[in-house]
Amino acid sequence: MVVVSDLAVFVTGFPGFLGSALVERLLARGDGPIACLVQPHHAEAARDRADEIVAQIDGVGDNEDTAGDDGGDGDQIRLYEGDITDADLGLGDDRDELAGVSEVYHLAAVYDLGVEAALAEAVNVRGTEHVLSFAESVDVERFHYVSTCYVSGRYDGVFTEDHLREGQSFNNHYEETKYRAEVAVQERMAAGLPVTIYRPAIVVGDSRTGETEKFDGPYNLVRLLLAQPRWFSATFSLPNSGDAELNVVPRDFVVDAIAHLSAREDAVGEVYQLCDPAPLSVPRFVDTLAAATDHRTVRLPTPKSVAVGAMEAAGRLGIDTDPYTLDYLDHPTRYACPNTTWALADSDISVPPFESYADRLVSFVREHPDIRDEPMI
Repeated sequence: MVVVSDLAVFVTGFPGFLGSALVERLLARGDGPIACLVQPHHAEAARDRADEIVAQIDGVGDNEDTAGDDGGDGDQIRLYEGDITDADLGLGDDRDELAGVSEVYHLAAVYDLGVEAALAEAVNVRGTEHVLSFAESVDVERFHYVSTCYVSGRYDGVFTEDHLREGQSFNNHYEETKYRAEVAVQERMAAGLPVTIYRPAIVVGDSRTGETEKFDGPYNLVRLLLAQPRWFSATFSLPNSGDAELNVVPRDFVVDAIAHLSAREDAVGEVYQLCDPAPLSVPRFVDTLAAATDHRTVRLPTPKSVAVGAMEAAGRLGIDTDPYTLDYLDHPTRYACPNTTWALADSDISVPPFESYADRLVSFVREHPDIRDEPMI
């Protein structure tokens, strides 16, 4: 039986897109065995993903179980069924096995621009408060929280790691509840909890392979283009999009940065924006995607209300598009990351230019037409 002291790391958000990649990185650097909180209806997928990760690291055979459920013997990834919306994380009697956890990585959230208010409140806000209470109850040495740059809402100006409560309005319930969750985390941090906060910008697929688990955000533009004739495709140009930036980062950068920063003792008490310090303007971003699709494309000046109606109509025609994406084509906020730039200066980790991997993202969309934009809930 694995003793309590062997379980030093606890992760929420597994087997999600970021959570899986981060667990793989933590395990590879020797942080295992790792305890992962898994919703019961994702348990089978979590077991498969855990076995895959451990097999890749250890080179074990495909038929050998390497991940266990709730106390398996010698497992490098330990899966605990539960739910962050429950006050005790739904752990029940398994809670005692996690008393020796010294680090918590909280990634679980509803990543959906169209999420309803009640669900976003339950998962993003109250769920985070429950994970914070768990971390305090086991007296963790580090609490790592994955927030988002878009706690900025529609802040008009340059938003840095020092900004949070700026009286901003929000595009949707996702942004507002992630903001309120980070407020709760920062309040615990101010009270003495050893916290590091990571704020990714818009996360897309892997820059090397294009791999992603769902097509949302900028992928709506890709699917809109691919649904049109190659010889003539149209996209929207909103009235204020010419001066707006679309800040996009690939998954591998985000995971590399979190893995590096989480190993730094001087990262306690810090906020790191994992954004592109030199993002493309919205027009250049759209043109880059159009070039990657090899479609002859024009940007049509369109009032926002008309663009929303057109996106909704496209959805009724069977084209997977999300009108909520349009709020980011005239987004007034620009993001700066001086803390991150300084902290990564001694590493080889940096954001690759979007132009260098846009074609891989588009190729992945073409090759995986059945992937949709539903969040993991």
